[in-house]
Amino acid sequence: MSQKKVSIVEVSPRDGLQSEPEVLSTASKLEFIARAVDAGITRLEVASFVNPKKVPQMADSEELLAALPIIEGVSYIGLLMNERGLDRALETRVHEIGMVVVATDTYNQRNQGVPTNDSVKAWLKIAARAKANGKVANVMISAAFGCPYEGEVSVARVVEIAKRLMEAEPAELGIADSIGVAVPNQLTDLVGELRNHFGEVPLRMHLHNTRNVGLANAYAAVDAGVDYIDSSIAGIGGCPFAPKATGNIPTDDLIYMLDRSGVETGLSLQKIVETSQWLEQELGRELPAMLPKAGIFPDVATG
Repeated sequence: MSQKKVSIVEVSPRDGLQSEPEVLSTASKLEFIARAVDAGITRLEVASFVNPKKVPQMADSEELLAALPIIEGVSYIGLLMNERGLDRALETRVHEIGMVVVATDTYNQRNQGVPTNDSVKAWLKIAARAKANGKVANVMISAAFGCPYEGEVSVARVVEIAKRLMEAEPAELGIADSIGVAVPNQLTDLVGELRNHFGEVPLRMHLHNTRNVGLANAYAAVDAGVDYIDSSIAGIGGCPFAPKATGNIPTDDLIYMLDRSGVETGLSLQKIVETSQWLEQELGRELPAMLPKAGIFPDVATG
């Protein structure tokens, strides 16, 4: 493998919880995030500045951010889709704002109420305002490999959108397989094209395990030199606006694979698994990650 180190962005407090039927209390979210940080996570999606009627699980975003401790080296990320969301974000202590632009017009219209081009224009304004107010500005192209309404999405389409988004000089460029349709060679091809066009801009990959190839895609992404991979403790989450888009890749299973492959993440797998077990108790049901069920190998208790 060409790269022996990758950073994990933990998305379970936002992308994970927003797609689950239960609404965790703010106190439980605070403990959840504290456990993730204790396991070594340094970047976490914790908030979503969208309409709370559409995503009630994120209705306490401002309250949560006011209560979260500021820890040196730990960055909290908030998702938004328009300038109204930015107005809310700027009133909080969130470190990074992340905007999503969907690669297809139909999905962007359903997700954000406007065609893709309008979201691109909004991003350019949002990025400038966010940076002027001391926030890190990042953007992610969603449904970059396939759309539930329009089907296949070409590499050329993703690169075309990325060129416009990069005009605002984001701190990183994210790519999301929002409905879990990609296969490893597609990750390799797209990352190669993005590197050809944008050089060394940090790349972040957001993968879903909807069709059970998420971990294979993550391995391909690391091999291709991606800087950040999103994952979700216990494998919770999906997308409330995409049909059947269940399954962020589990942080537990991902770290096990990377640890055994000699790829450094800086995370404690044991603490991640313990957090998954705690979360199962909080939600009162079994969760998708496989590792908490099967156990770490070799068994840490016996070596």
